[in-house]
Amino acid sequence: MDTGQIIILLVVLAAVAAAAYVAWTVLRRQSLRRRFGPEYDRAVAEHDTRTDAERDLRDRERRHAELELRELTPQDHARFVVRWHALQSHFIDAPADAVGEADVLVRDLITARGYPADDDEEQLAQLSVDHAATLASYREAKEIADRNSRGEAGTEDLRVAVVRYRELVAQLLGEDPAPADPAPAAQRDTAAAATPRRDEEVHA
Repeated sequence: MDTGQIIILLVVLAAVAAAAYVAWTVLRRQSLRRRFGPEYDRAVAEHDTRTDAERDLRDRERRHAELELRELTPQDHARFVVRWHALQSHFIDAPADAVGEADVLVRDLITARGYPADDDEEQLAQLSVDHAATLASYREAKEIADRNSRGEAGTEDLRVAVVRYRELVAQLLGEDPAPADPAPAAQRDTAAAATPRRDEEVHA
């Protein structure tokens, strides 16, 4: 094989290697998009480059693999369902208190499943690996709960917060703990008259 043929062979091999690398990168990206869904786009928006965002998401997967997640015992499962029913009933008379109870319940449930309890950002990062589809709802609920603690959330906001909390509770429990809407139709009409309508409407 003369020098010209060797050069051609090396060029072909380099092209094949480059194509394989591109294909591998695309497959990894698609895998991350499938697993993280909207969290993928959020990570890209929060980082300087897409490469940095994908590195962060893969690091979340690595840390998640080190967790010792556990299923709830039947007794614990039943206990959380009872607590959810109680706070949802409590919403009718004291919606602000019910949102606080929902926030505590969700934190207790997350901890009971084995997710980090002390670091909110790390907790969200770990939840994103298995529950990315509902993480935006959880973030919205937590934001409303924060406003509620400052007395800045209206009744309709509080109702939405409970519904959003319920989405993550349903995933962590493996079933819906209760009907989606914490308030009966008559109370919803009263709340709607007293507060601005939201663009989004949640159906039971």
